[in-house]
Amino acid sequence: MTKPESPPLTAAIAATRKPRYLTGLIGAGISASRSPYLHEGEADALGLRLVYSLFDLPGAAAGDPKLAALLDAAEVLGFSGLNITYPFKQAVLPLLDDLSEDASAIGAVNTVAFRNGVRIGYNTDVLGFGTSLTRCLAEAAFDTVLQIGAGGAGAATAFALLRHGVGQLRLYDTDPAKAAALQATLARRFGAARVALVDDIPGGTAGANGIVNATPMGMASHPGTPLPTGLLRSDMWVADIVYFPLETELLAAARAMGCPTMDGSRMVVYQAAAAFEIFTGIAPDAERMLAAFDRDAAIRAAGGRA
Repeated sequence: MTKPESPPLTAAIAATRKPRYLTGLIGAGISASRSPYLHEGEADALGLRLVYSLFDLPGAAAGDPKLAALLDAAEVLGFSGLNITYPFKQAVLPLLDDLSEDASAIGAVNTVAFRNGVRIGYNTDVLGFGTSLTRCLAEAAFDTVLQIGAGGAGAATAFALLRHGVGQLRLYDTDPAKAAALQATLARRFGAARVALVDDIPGGTAGANGIVNATPMGMASHPGTPLPTGLLRSDMWVADIVYFPLETELLAAARAMGCPTMDGSRMVVYQAAAAFEIFTGIAPDAERMLAAFDRDAAIRAAGGRA
């Protein structure tokens, strides 16, 4: 009795190959980002091959031509997609072919997918922040909220806040034109009565139930606070989108005063989970990603490394 022929070696190798995904993040001052840890760790758990690279442009402005060059290079190299962060979430729009409904409405993109020569922009920040509000501040009052920052991240958090039921959202930005543009976008969708511009932060905090920092202020590369901490009150909650470090100066001051707080960890995990599915077409386990992030944060807080 003769043995059946073995398949050719190349066919045997091909049968064991897993899909491979090249992904990454473009931004300024992102060397401490935990996105590679989140995406690559979840891919390992799912038995996928995924590489997540950081393309850090320290000190870059929104109009930096390297953004377009990096998108071109990634597409040529066969990347599945890229995440986009400060300061490029709005600057990337003209470089794309199509936008998801949320990205189009918000006017900001944090995830780009490359699909057969077409670049599609998505915004998973709004989902990430909205989920965080539900999980972390379920008992908080949302009658009046001051948001500091009206850039790409601020556009997403503002949409999430209004969808969450904020009665009136007050917007402040050091660039009044940027705040006015976001206010006009939000007013068209949610009604002018629910969105107000404020000229100064002290006036914006008066009577507010909560404060959202939607600026990079507080990041390791942008130390400081977006407002004088003396304006905080113990009867308000404070949320920060910054997640490296988790304990920003703003949150430390708020916690010392007894304010309920929300750091940026949940937002970054839930937006990453949504981006992961866009990149791979496979739904990740968001709670597993969150547990991994929390373990890593604990190790780092104790002086170790993941």
